[in-house]
Parts: sequence; structure tokens; C-alpha cells
Amino acid sequence: MPIHSAADYARETESEWQPIRTEASELSHSWAPAYRSLIETAYAEPVLRSLYPFTSHWALRFSTTARPELTPTGPCLTANSDGTYGVGTGILTPDLGVFAAPREAVALAVHHLQPAPEPLTD
Repeated sequence: MPIHSAADYARETESEWQPIRTEASELSHSWAPAYRSLIETAYAEPVLRSLYPFTSHWALRFSTTARPELTPTGPCLTANSDGTYGVGTGILTPDLGVFAAPREAVALAVHHLQPAPEPLTD
């Protein structure tokens, strides 16, 4: 079903965040607590929460469009097995920084978004 309004995009974005948060809360891997913290910290950031989230290889990414045609924006966020958090321009490439706390990684991701991300569109 095509999405035609900003309200539709907001609902679609929120509906995508929920399974990502649920999955993170149910993981039992050794790195699960760090991943859960990253997901929840990103979700708590209004700018990131307004973007359509998606994951690939356990990297959290963002899009200005909903599925099926994603338009990635901003850096990727990762939770590392050593409890650190990476921010990078590519999947699993923390070339922008590695941090001890998820809030630092999320703040850098927000900083690297284009000025005032465009609202979700078709």
C-alpha cells in the first residue's frame, strides 16, 4: 500500500522501530547488551527516531524513505563485541569514531546527518 502523507510515514517509521527494538531486547549474544543500548539510545534521539530505521549485519542505518526503496542517510551505528560503539560511513566501518558510550555514538551520527533531514517521502 503506497504511503501518501507525512502521518503515514510517521506510522510506518514507528512500526519499523518496534520490531528492531523487540529483536534487540530478545538477543542472547554476548554483545546483546551493547546492541540493545545502542538501539534504545538511537530511538530516544528525536532526529533519528523520525527517520526510517533498518539494519544490515547488525548495523543500524537510517533512511528518508520507507521500504521498499530505501534512501539511506547519515552514518551507520554499530555495537561492538568489546562494548564499544562505532560510527561509520559504511557498514561495519567505524571510520568516524569508536566510543565507550552509545550516547556519544548517537550524537556523532546526528551531527553527520545532512542539515535538517528531509521528511520521509515516497
